[in-house]
Amino acid sequence: MEISTPELQADCSRCEALCCFALAFVQGPEFPFDKSNGEACPNLDEKNGCRIYTERDVQGYAGCAKYDCLGAGQRLTQEILAGRSWREEPSLMRVVVEALPAMREVHELLGLLKGAAALPLNAEDRARLEDLCRELSPEEGWTADSLSQFRAGTLSSRVHGFLQSLRPYVRQARPSQAVR
Repeated sequence: MEISTPELQADCSRCEALCCFALAFVQGPEFPFDKSNGEACPNLDEKNGCRIYTERDVQGYAGCAKYDCLGAGQRLTQEILAGRSWREEPSLMRVVVEALPAMREVHELLGLLKGAAALPLNAEDRARLEDLCRELSPEEGWTADSLSQFRAGTLSSRVHGFLQSLRPYVRQARPSQAVR
């Protein structure tokens, strides 16, 4: 069975550069200085592009080059911002700061479940997997409030618990490798 998921790959061209202002970073090997969440990166231009995009690694921004939102940025831009811009409506900044990490976690969990769908699951586990995917992909889409509830709720831990329960399937699929 094919699990239907939203696009789980970043497409920066369909995003409002959410990671460039919503996420914090700490000075170290991956970033040249500290930046708070909600603070725009100084390399972000007025069209939501990166002034040093092709030189991020050599300029000290290896963390930016490594980061993958898993499609959460464009989904948040399309579903929650729906054509609005955090630059034009500063009240949206707090929404994005809180929603982007939650949406990325949703996408990460969907990706893990999509991978688990390739296992030879029994009917009960297959149904459980499908139920979890439906919970992570609500028909009405995500809202800032529903993402906030997701962060406070148990869905993430239920998905992780379910994935842990699939160890016997993984062992069957790879009998020569021990799974811990």
